[in-house]
Amino acid sequence: MGTLYLVATPIGNLEDLSPRAVRILREAKLIAAEDTRHTAKLLNHFDIQTPLTSYFEHNKLTKLDRILASLADGDVALVSDAGTPAVNDPGYELVRAALAAGYDVRPVPGPSSPIAALSVSGLPTDAFLYLGYLPHKASERRNLLAQIANLRYTLLFLESPHRLVNSLEDLLAVLGDRPVCVAREMTKLYEEFWRGSLRGAVEEFKAREVRGEFTLVVGGQLSVISNQWTEEKLLAVIKTELKQGKSAREISSELAEKSGWGKKDVYAKVNQSK
Repeated sequence: MGTLYLVATPIGNLEDLSPRAVRILREAKLIAAEDTRHTAKLLNHFDIQTPLTSYFEHNKLTKLDRILASLADGDVALVSDAGTPAVNDPGYELVRAALAAGYDVRPVPGPSSPIAALSVSGLPTDAFLYLGYLPHKASERRNLLAQIANLRYTLLFLESPHRLVNSLEDLLAVLGDRPVCVAREMTKLYEEFWRGSLRGAVEEFKAREVRGEFTLVVGGQLSVISNQWTEEKLLAVIKTELKQGKSAREISSELAEKSGWGKKDVYAKVNQSK
């Protein structure tokens, strides 16, 4: 019985294809590729003669039986056009089918645009949420963003050039002015990393001709509420206000705006401090 290998391929620079990936692609009995023409160029560059078959979004279910039959005779390698297979590309159904049929499934790690952009973004990397491409329709896009607006994870998205500005505008409108890293054409000749605020990104990319493929890394909610007062500071100011003879209602109204705490929470702290 063969093994199904998910082989990560370069997102731009061909030097990023690992020696192990080259060996697996050479030794496999078959390579299932998202675009056989695109993958053929990669294989020709490394003088890999392994037969190719297509495996893409619109034939991924009909091709399962053929690929499983090939696994009965030997190893099969799955590749996407760029990056890690099954991450925003076809592969999930094939992995599930291979596992259900009793075949071994193994990764051959390598390039991944979300991870590459996150690593150099300057934003927190300890907890993040990857959501692929944002919805094409503005209403659906804003609805999705509203659902994740309160999450504290760093957010990762892919975006195409003709929707970039619209998506940045919606990110700003729904999430507020958070820090962002806009990664463009990573590992390619015109690689660029733009770092700043969402408001600044909207202004920047509105003013230029937008080309290339983009990965967006956006700060989580913590970057928005980081100016909230600590409890110690809040209690200290409350004590000062009480000494001036102000009522609990007055103090809670004034400090709720300044401190980032809710009015009811400030009111409760005032009563505790009396």
